Amino acid sequence: MALLDTLVTTAAGAVAATIGVLVGGIVTHRAQDRQWLRDKQLLAYQELISHYARFTMVISRAHADRRGWDYDWSEWSAALTRAGLVAPAAVTAEIDNFGRAVGIFLDQVARDPERDPTRDPLSKEEFALASRAPAQAQVRLVNAVRRSLSKDQKALPFWMGGSLADSPDNT
Repeated sequence: MALLDTLVTTAAGAVAATIGVLVGGIVTHRAQDRQWLRDKQLLAYQELISHYARFTMVISRAHADRRGWDYDWSEWSAALTRAGLVAPAAVTAEIDNFGRAVGIFLDQVARDPERDPTRDPLSKEEFALASRAPAQAQVRLVNAVRRSLSKDQKALPFWMGGSLADSPDNT
């Protein structure tokens, strides 16, 4: 009987250890997947906001200096797509809103043949006014990103990085 008790105890211990290893592996794998996704999200969001800041500055300088400009719009489009691929649904909706607001902005400051920066540049005030909608969309996007990354993140009431419109505090 002692041998049977020893075998049962040993077998139960082995089964429990095996279950523990399997459960630990599953939990670790899920945590690694979440960390991988979070890292990809952060990179995609950084890239998107960086492109926005970059082309906004390029276009702004072109109008201020009365010169031409060029930008690789395929990279902007790709950045929007990459961010949308890894973002949760609420952030993806804000990425779409941001992209639409930027499109309207570009229609006003970059695509309108009547407003060639070499012949008829926008004034600083006109550019700031055109920048208002994408700046507001950027704040909504940044706050959606912050909420998606941590419930402890507080909403930002101001815009940054590429938005040349007056901030809400200055209006």
